[in-house]
Amino acid sequence: MDFKAVVEEVSKVLRGKEEVITHALACLIAEGHLLIEDVPGVGKTTLALSLAKTLDLSFARIQFTSDLLPSDITGSSVFDQARREFVFKEGPIFHNVVLADEINRATPKTQSALLEAMAERQVTVDGITYQLPRPFFVIATQNPLEYHGTYPLPESQMDRFMVRISVGYPEPSVEKEILMGGDPLERVRDLRKVMSREEILEAIRDVKRVYVSPEVADLIMSIVLETRNHPEIILGLSTRGGLHLAQLSRALAYIRGRDFIVPEDVLEAAPLVITHRIMVREGSDRERVVKDILQRVEVP
Repeated sequence: MDFKAVVEEVSKVLRGKEEVITHALACLIAEGHLLIEDVPGVGKTTLALSLAKTLDLSFARIQFTSDLLPSDITGSSVFDQARREFVFKEGPIFHNVVLADEINRATPKTQSALLEAMAERQVTVDGITYQLPRPFFVIATQNPLEYHGTYPLPESQMDRFMVRISVGYPEPSVEKEILMGGDPLERVRDLRKVMSREEILEAIRDVKRVYVSPEVADLIMSIVLETRNHPEIILGLSTRGGLHLAQLSRALAYIRGRDFIVPEDVLEAAPLVITHRIMVREGSDRERVVKDILQRVEVP
């Protein structure tokens, strides 16, 4: 499967962010969910739309606000006058790629409705369970600098996201080209389909078969244990976090054409999986602590 072609196609509208695109793609085929913490206007929506377009997946955007209700996400039962019975109307969660914009602006109850769907890949309304489509990929965004009127995600809910990334500002030369070229969202419509839904589902199945050697498993365990024993960390990596690290490492290996993980895959995946999960002591910097952990572990 030509993942390089996917990255190149999305790069037509998200210039200079090939690594970000690759990591988002790896999260998708690892069956995880993505959290983007960044300032507004750097391409978060463009990334989500472009991935859906190039992979031929259905897409929905939910703008999270303080008055958003759980039923606005999951859907609800409405009375059909013609049939004289209640009929379930699907909410925007019933798409392959769901952009949850500014997730921290919704109340905890509404956030929980989304996070339950993420974890179980199903929703229950009026006692009836509905399966969500596959693949199912949530891209949630939040502004880390603005706290007025927000409900920050607690650690237990942050743990539901496999990967946290920041898109960041483009290089000045690239930004100049973007300014000269017009609105990137308009150019998304011109992107071509590179892979199909069936190919993505096949990739998801294949990723699970990528080999993890005992040596690589020891490396992952060493990283997990370091997060639990590091003097600057109050809350270390959970078992789910360790599983996510292994899954993302598998996906990165698969994208690069291998059916086995090498230590470099784990070291690349680790900051994406660990940074948003750990709780550090006051005055400590999470990114610096994660770098320290990766320098401490013995790499086979």
